[in-house]
This record gives sequence, C-alpha cells and structure tokens, in this order.
Amino acid sequence: MILSNVKVYDLIESMIASGYAMRTDIGNRELEENDRTRGLKLVKASYGNGSHAQWLTGVRVNFDVTFSNKAWVEAERYRFLEFVTSQSTMHRITRFDLKGQCNEYVDARIIDIVQEKIDEYNRLSKLPEDNSPKIQQKRKEILNKLYLEILYNIPAGFKITARLTTNYRCLLNIYIQRYNHRLPEWREFCNELLLNLPMFKEIVDAYFEGGKR
Repeated sequence: MILSNVKVYDLIESMIASGYAMRTDIGNRELEENDRTRGLKLVKASYGNGSHAQWLTGVRVNFDVTFSNKAWVEAERYRFLEFVTSQSTMHRITRFDLKGQCNEYVDARIIDIVQEKIDEYNRLSKLPEDNSPKIQQKRKEILNKLYLEILYNIPAGFKITARLTTNYRCLLNIYIQRYNHRLPEWREFCNELLLNLPMFKEIVDAYFEGGKR
C-alpha cells in the first residue's frame, strides 16, 4: 500500500462551522480553542452512530493510493470514497510489468502463467497484417479471447494506483472498520491516515474515547 499526493481542504472552516447550530451571529472569524474542543466533543459523542460528527463531512481529502485488486473490491463498498481516475487493466494489462505490479503474496507460478499469455498476445499483435479477410478475422478472434484470458486471470494481489476524493467522516468510518483488518494494506492505510492527515489522530482518539463513557 502506498499513500501519496495527499491534499486536505476546509478542516478549519468545517470545525468552526460545527458551532453554527448554537450561533445567531455567524460572521467571519479565526479558529478558536473552543471550536477545536467542540469539534472533538461532537466526534466523541458520535461513538456508535456517527450522527454528531456531521462537520467531518465538510473536510475534503484527495489522495493517490496503491492497493491490490483484493483491497479495491472492498474499498468500493464505501459510497463516499469516490474515484477521480485510476490505472486501467482493461486498457493496459499487456503493457504492465506484471511481476512488479504483484505483491509478495502472489504465487510465482500464477505470474508465469499470466505472463506467458501476455507474451503470446504481444507476439501475435506484432505480426504483419495478412491480406486474407478470413485470416484477419481469425487472428482478431484469437487475440480477443487471449486478452480476456489475461484479464480474468490477473491475481487478486495485482496492484493498481487510483486518485480518490472523500471526506474525514468517511475516512473515520474506514478507520473504525479496518484499523485491525486481516489485509495488511488496510492496516497500513489506516496508520498512514494518522500520520498524513492533520488532526486525524486526535479525531480517532476522541471517537474511541466516546466508547469509554
């Protein structure tokens, strides 16, 4: 798992806005200590339901992350974890360095099988064009079938990088569910959130503190 190019927006503004419900005069002002205290208190009160931590929705986060296919399948369950764009096996599977894209848990025999299919696809693709329409059609059918065999045999440990956009509320939910997950890359992702995102560790600590009441 690799997390990079992290950008965070509106943390201060959203924390200040967490107090709007109790204000009659909004105005423009700087962050004060009571804003920080209130924001964390609301997170603490949201333990088990998340309802009081609405201000976290306003803290937008964009980042690149490299996950295995197995982790991506699980990541797609989060409604507010949205793809900006990603690498594509559909378009570029025969161009990747297959061995370099697979994590350490992929059996070398599987890599060899898929690589053999990729090599054959690339070899056939480079053959000179034939004047016979029937031969051309047959060649096309073979290449299409071979490409599908490659796509459907890519291992779950194949890694792809995507850029995502989300918010602190969604990331807190991910952290709560996956900080001790069986997949090591989820644990790594959660640890990187604590290291890379401003105030995120304090928010996580406040949430779990709510469970000790």
